[in-house]
Amino acid sequence: MAKGSLLGDPTLGSSPAQAKQQQSSASGGFASYRPARLELEDGSCFEGKAFGALRSVSGEVVFSTGMVGYPESLTDPSYCGQLMTLTYPLVGNYGVPRRDDDDPLCAGFESAKIQAQALVIQNLSRDYSHWNAERSLDQWLTEEGVPGITGVDVRALTRRLRNSGTLKGRLLIDGSPDREEVANSPYQDPGKRNVVAEVSCQQPVLHRCGIEAAPRVILVDCGAKTSIARSLLQRGADVLQVPWDHDFVSESGDAVLLSNGPGDPKMAKQTIENIRRALEGDRPLMGICLGNQLLALAAGFDTYKLDFGHRGQNQPCIEVGTSRCWVTSQNHGYAVDGTRVPEGWAQWFVNANDGSNEGIRHLEKPFFSVQFHPEANPGPLDAAELFDRLLEVAR
Repeated sequence: MAKGSLLGDPTLGSSPAQAKQQQSSASGGFASYRPARLELEDGSCFEGKAFGALRSVSGEVVFSTGMVGYPESLTDPSYCGQLMTLTYPLVGNYGVPRRDDDDPLCAGFESAKIQAQALVIQNLSRDYSHWNAERSLDQWLTEEGVPGITGVDVRALTRRLRNSGTLKGRLLIDGSPDREEVANSPYQDPGKRNVVAEVSCQQPVLHRCGIEAAPRVILVDCGAKTSIARSLLQRGADVLQVPWDHDFVSESGDAVLLSNGPGDPKMAKQTIENIRRALEGDRPLMGICLGNQLLALAAGFDTYKLDFGHRGQNQPCIEVGTSRCWVTSQNHGYAVDGTRVPEGWAQWFVNANDGSNEGIRHLEKPFFSVQFHPEANPGPLDAAELFDRLLEVAR
């Protein structure tokens, strides 16, 4: 890594004299980046340097423990309205991959734009090296109009979020035209509005796999990651992607898949009502992440907000009734209440760390869902077989 290629806190853990020397000799262009601060609603504050877009923003501050996969995570619609903190200390060293603008399901990205409100990291790598990279993380955030802050002690921030629960916060950048407005406005809370409607597609879109007489899966887009559709296409299924409030029950198809998405599941009232109607039939239905919560609400379960959510690529999940543990990719702040299970349903998976629900299934009909992401991106592919299970009962 070239000298001056890291933007972070070179003084962390140093004496005052060492800190001053390191600040002047090791930070390169560090001082040219504007001062920024992350203010949390509990009164705590984290100082750093701004990169990306010159904007001040507010939202829910969350953390993810993944070591890699920041292009996929930043474009995951589930992060809409959130200030994403990455706990891994070095971010940006492999840049941002090329995007095929002619392919709406382009690999390497989970939607057409960055969905996170802001990015919070410890050390930004300005230099990058990867055969498929075309620009730096800093350049990408600038182009997308998304701000970032580097130099934050993400360990201390993560401990605060873990101990206090998820907090709302503001990223304030010196010199940004909206700094004072954001600083003097209430904290934005994505859980108080229907963010699903903000990230869903507006019209139905048909993705064809190219195989004659292929089964058709109706993908209810509540903020669907593109890798969900890709996973189905790779398995020889056509995908009809429909808006979150679309009457999918009346659509022709062999199976239904309820996608991931952001926010409080109880805000997506029309989707829940449509699912209730679907449960009166026998067409196979699968849910992922938010889809697990929506299916649960339609079936009679309840949901609640987790203290700090599950966001990372190595969450262990136990398949109930077996000794099998699945290593899963997760990104959610709400969960299904597994303490009260409606008649005809059962818990399918539970989290090995905290015992929270990670999936449900119907005891007789082909209805099932998981809280984790079988499509991964980023993360392990241990659970990818669940797409095969859906298509097996659909054919």
